Amino acid sequence: MNLEIDQLSHLLGQKLLAKNWTISCAESCTGGGIGYAITAISGSSTWFKQGIISYSNEAKQQLLGVSAQTLDNFGAVSLETVKEMAQGAAKIAQAQVAISVSGIAGPDGGTKQKPVGTVCFGFYVDGQITCVQQLFKGDRQQVRLKSIEFALSKVLGLVRN
Repeated sequence: MNLEIDQLSHLLGQKLLAKNWTISCAESCTGGGIGYAITAISGSSTWFKQGIISYSNEAKQQLLGVSAQTLDNFGAVSLETVKEMAQGAAKIAQAQVAISVSGIAGPDGGTKQKPVGTVCFGFYVDGQITCVQQLFKGDRQQVRLKSIEFALSKVLGLVRN
């Protein structure tokens, strides 16, 4: 991917090992990129439990337990949805940490309220949930890479605290 993402993945692994914690991911717009970055680190099988690519709303419901009401009321790209995705990913994997991501990487799909580059993240860390929305500039690949880097950086900060 890139050096920054590799370094973040490596540091995250060290922090999780030190706490004897594991992590799982629930990804939509990143299509497994976070899981790919994590598993590029040798030894990650000791701290990475699983990744779920839940691209469709049906997959978010069936695999992660996101409620139809949440999707109807707020949409797939929302803080409410990524909160439920992170909770589902942590519960299913019995992990202390989970990352979820859902966004509009483009070039299509944006609206005035949620333009292309809008990405929502959920972070489940030891029972606490933090949700964040970001707006990234760039083409589809750039939005996806920035999302992966942001997710790893943010979860690393949360795990450190």
